[in-house]
Amino acid sequence: MEHLLVGERYQVDLAGTVAEARTLLERHHYDLVLADLMLPDGTGTVIAHEAHRSGTPAIIVTAYAAGFPKDDLAHFELLLKPVRPPELLRAVTEALKPASDQ
Repeated sequence: MEHLLVGERYQVDLAGTVAEARTLLERHHYDLVLADLMLPDGTGTVIAHEAHRSGTPAIIVTAYAAGFPKDDLAHFELLLKPVRPPELLRAVTEALKPASDQ
């Protein structure tokens, strides 16, 4: 996903854990957050909710959505793995549209 997004001229920062993502969110403003549902130290919903509270849209990427509490996922678009490039680009484009265009 990083290579695809960078190839489309998006700036991308990576975090492999909830802790790393929190640090990045504290230090930078982002236009969009892509969060994997399952991270070594927690779930991507934690990061997605933190981003959402600050006004940043979030997309959750997962292969494990079945059985996960729907309340945790209700505010976010889900992309199921394996994510196809056109699907990722569509979701990112839609998430970055101004609210008046959606």
